[in-house]
Amino acid sequence: MTRVANAPDPVATASLPNERTTRSEALLEIRDLTKRFSLSGDFLEQLRFKGGRLIRHQEHVHAINGVSLDIQRGEALCVVGESGCGKSTVARIVMGLLTPTSGEIHYDGQRIDHLSARQLLPYRKRMQMIFQNPYASLNPRMTIQQTLEEPLRLHQPDWTRDEVRDKVIEVMASVGIDPDWGKRFGHEFSGGQRQRIAIARALAVDPEFIVADEPISALDVSIQAQVLNLLMDAQQQHDLTYLFISHDLAVVEHFGTRVAVMYLGTVCEVAPTATLFATPRHPYTQALMSAIPRLEDDRPQHIRLSGEVPTPVNLPSGCVFHARCPHASERCRREIPALIAREDGTRVACHGVEEGRI
Repeated sequence: MTRVANAPDPVATASLPNERTTRSEALLEIRDLTKRFSLSGDFLEQLRFKGGRLIRHQEHVHAINGVSLDIQRGEALCVVGESGCGKSTVARIVMGLLTPTSGEIHYDGQRIDHLSARQLLPYRKRMQMIFQNPYASLNPRMTIQQTLEEPLRLHQPDWTRDEVRDKVIEVMASVGIDPDWGKRFGHEFSGGQRQRIAIARALAVDPEFIVADEPISALDVSIQAQVLNLLMDAQQQHDLTYLFISHDLAVVEHFGTRVAVMYLGTVCEVAPTATLFATPRHPYTQALMSAIPRLEDDRPQHIRLSGEVPTPVNLPSGCVFHARCPHASERCRREIPALIAREDGTRVACHGVEEGRI
């Protein structure tokens, strides 16, 4: 694999995993997923006097609104969008850390969103997560050896002490960690080293699916390339499938097999990586792509969006992007667009694209 140099651009020379051939079988299916967070407190806090009557007032943050995605075996599906668009919420619901308000999640053909913690246990071994902040994701009271042994003792209770120790040494070596580090604690390491430990913890139980929630955003630029290469190497060596959350389009362009673009809790566009970056179709995707710094004379003009991002507490009617879209019509203001498949393999939720205006 071509290595990424420790240069200002962490992915300038990275190899392209999207060149690999992936199987067409969906490992994970997300269907009409919604998630609301209450802002109203408990029942008594929701009671209000209005017009001389006692009423119940409820407010919710509409974090996810009808998200549907498929993740094929062996691919890296990247989810991008600005802060607060619902990327991390989708990741946490997929991993069972949050309960969906409605919708379904199917893993390898089996529905898992309604399972209890005990029923989910067999899936925990197959599905692992790498969190964004390496400074908070490691237990400060546990040594690195204990951190890496814990998932093995949970999922492989019949293993002997020697088998657990050998597996820990193996997984530490696979991510470039000195086995002698096992006696030390997390606070003794840098951010990049901690993230390597977190990756080793995820790989320890030999998963087939990993959710990576902005795994390099908290790291220095010179370290981002090393961690990104590590994730790419692990994907090839272990035949992993990724749900990769990111806001760094340069990383997504080189890491992702396909890209899903989210805005205000909805999916705007899903497309193969090369297609999305060459010919973005949704107006919001076009605005995102135009914001990428490029050293090209013929690069597209930067698209400046008017207005502010609407609050997820009071969602706008129709298309959630219509207030900032230069192509919005009356239909956009009253009707929610469906995510429609196109001939080139992309799916776009835009009335303007459907009608041929864009």
